[in-house]
Amino acid sequence: MEKIICGIQQMGIGVPDVQEIWKWYRKFFGLDVRIFEEAAEAPLMTRYTGGKVHSRTATLALSMEGGGGFEIWQFTSRNTEKPTFDIALGDYGLYSCRIKSKDVTATFEYMKKNGANILGEMNKTPHGSPHFFVEDPNGNIFNVVEEKETFQHTKFPGKTGGVAGALIGVSNIENSLKLYADILGYSVVEYDETGVFDCFSGLPGGDKKVRRVLLSHPELRKGPFAPLLGPTKIELIQAVEREDCKKIFENRFWGDWGFIHLCFDVQGMEALKKECESKGFEFTVDSGETFDMGEAGGRFSYIEDPDGAWIEFVETHKVPVMKKIGWYINLKNRKQGKALPNWMLKAMGMNRVKG
Repeated sequence: MEKIICGIQQMGIGVPDVQEIWKWYRKFFGLDVRIFEEAAEAPLMTRYTGGKVHSRTATLALSMEGGGGFEIWQFTSRNTEKPTFDIALGDYGLYSCRIKSKDVTATFEYMKKNGANILGEMNKTPHGSPHFFVEDPNGNIFNVVEEKETFQHTKFPGKTGGVAGALIGVSNIENSLKLYADILGYSVVEYDETGVFDCFSGLPGGDKKVRRVLLSHPELRKGPFAPLLGPTKIELIQAVEREDCKKIFENRFWGDWGFIHLCFDVQGMEALKKECESKGFEFTVDSGETFDMGEAGGRFSYIEDPDGAWIEFVETHKVPVMKKIGWYINLKNRKQGKALPNWMLKAMGMNRVKG
């Protein structure tokens, strides 16, 4: 099987209270479809949890507007630790999660009206696209960006969908392109600018000069969930003036407070593993055969980008459509690259959580 990057499945977010923050995400982003919710130990992640098996609870939530989901992740065997320093623009790792909006102005007004903590004002990217930054109650920063493509029109008043990519702090953009462009397929440079940018003025460290490169993929993604996950972009940020950049997860565990991983839905995991190894990005975690997530299952693996940010790959084998009647999709024997029919993807919306 060839390697296929089907899209961003989810952004992992370490939180102190899953249910409390998910209420906020439902209210402000409309991610109200629960794909799975599971409490268990994480024995395969001991490399990143101090050599000890820890327990956790995790919820995967999606928006039927399209885009990737959130894997909202909480330790239950220890406290969720915050960073010991104030994270600033240019620090290494997953700095901000991009959220798609079909009407950025309407989203801005909705969030403002409902009391969200907006960082700065609505601004434009170097190529003229409207966007703004908003902070959740845990201090995580989200970048609301324009994306007109919608999987399904919902009645969510905030006009947003799910994950549309990430803003990632790196030490050397050319080194990072070996992963994000060459392996993950973000090979189109939409802009490459260096300076002090007004749109970053509301961010910690946003008054410093940076180089920013926005990457997109040249063709539509393909695979079972590609129509739902939709197009995504990666923005790499390299500090030019700062000499004190730190790793966002320095001296902390995977699963701690913040954006813990960027997860890609993939097919052809073995081919991907060989390519990653040949280019210097060896799998640091690999579940091997199907790993059971209670209501979902698949094979998952991790690599690290050149600055240690965690990138997860999931080859989905089983996913629930209607749990109440035991309706699950088995993807193991499905033709590679083929999308599930829209009616089947839309049926996942029946797992919506109200309120």
